[in-house]
Amino acid sequence: PLERKRFYQNVSISQGEGGFEINLDHRKLKTPQGKLFTVPSEALAIAVATEWDSQKDTMKFYTMHLTTLCNTALDNPTQRNKTQLIRAAVKFLETDTVCYRVEEPGALAELQRNEWDPIVAWAEKRYNVKIGSSTSILGPNIPASTKETFISQLASYNVWALQGIEYVITQLKSLILSMGLIDRHITVEKAVLLSRLEEEYQIQRWGNVEWAHDYDLCELRARVAAGALFVHLCSESSTVKHKLLQD
Repeated sequence: PLERKRFYQNVSISQGEGGFEINLDHRKLKTPQGKLFTVPSEALAIAVATEWDSQKDTMKFYTMHLTTLCNTALDNPTQRNKTQLIRAAVKFLETDTVCYRVEEPGALAELQRNEWDPIVAWAEKRYNVKIGSSTSILGPNIPASTKETFISQLASYNVWALQGIEYVITQLKSLILSMGLIDRHITVEKAVLLSRLEEEYQIQRWGNVEWAHDYDLCELRARVAAGALFVHLCSESSTVKHKLLQD
């Protein structure tokens, strides 16, 4: 069910043998497959608990993105291992949104160059790879060395974080935008805007359905933000602390 009447009063977290658990009153939260809902970091547990605590009289499960991501990581319904998750993420390079360009109309082509070229250039410099772009329906020819570099980069993340990275990629339809976001090079708002560039162009030109556009935009931002937060909260604490100290 997408909605349900709230059946608990208090939400708390506790530390168990396998990690941090979520308590709804005196009952321990479980996954859809009946596994004990246990997360690897206290920060993630607090974030999930906040999600449950913020639900009003009627629980809206479709707004609980962090809980959903944790359930996916715990139940692993597709039964994929780390290598399979990495290769699935890198495969998105072949159809990456920011690599596919139009030639007409000229205004949109120019907009794509102005907005997408900088993020592609950043990724090429950041990871020392060649990506490029193409107006062909076949897309750019991504070198094998570029794919191997991204495979190595993603291998530095744990399985939980990789679930979050793939989730962000599927929302943005772009590995490049996702890595820019997770690397804190661009904001959630910027990543979403760049992923919807053609749609935003058409809206500026032709107008939009007043409420539908704003709703879709807010929903996408919420999902992308949750995915990025999930990745950071699932990363090794020492790595997170090191990156924060660098910033």
